[in-house]
Amino acid sequence: MSMMTGTTTYAGFWRRVAAVIIDGLLLSVVTVPLTLAMGDGDTYAEAARSSDASSISTVVTWLYYALMESSSKQATVGKMALGIIVTDIEGRRIGFGKATGRYFAKILSALILGIGFLMVAFTQRKQGLHDILAGTLVVKGVAPSPAQAPSVGGPSLPPPPPAP
Repeated sequence: MSMMTGTTTYAGFWRRVAAVIIDGLLLSVVTVPLTLAMGDGDTYAEAARSSDASSISTVVTWLYYALMESSSKQATVGKMALGIIVTDIEGRRIGFGKATGRYFAKILSALILGIGFLMVAFTQRKQGLHDILAGTLVVKGVAPSPAQAPSVGGPSLPPPPPAP
């Protein structure tokens, strides 16, 4: 369920869970074959390769979330499928740094027995701990077209005066 505040509709817990499931399935298409390709059956060598594969999977997943959420779409494929986007507190597109902070803050949300994720169901603006730490919101809607959207980090500059 989504919650309405003024003109903003915050994305609810189950909609966000569905988006994560879609993204997880998509990412597994890349990361599972990669992990399988790095193993050869030798137990000692496989342990070292497993660590390498885990590191590569973490980087792939981080880049997927950070690049997609800071893109002009403001959403991963799962979020786009469910009609939700990630914004800053004021409804603007987030940058790569904020998207990266949000991604790694999810580790803290998970470490406290998933309570950081469950907070989405109970907070007024439907924010998880990672959203609060990163200063982000997840809202229903689509990203504005580039012509309508202000640039990342603030309003755009006025157009130059006409040439004489």
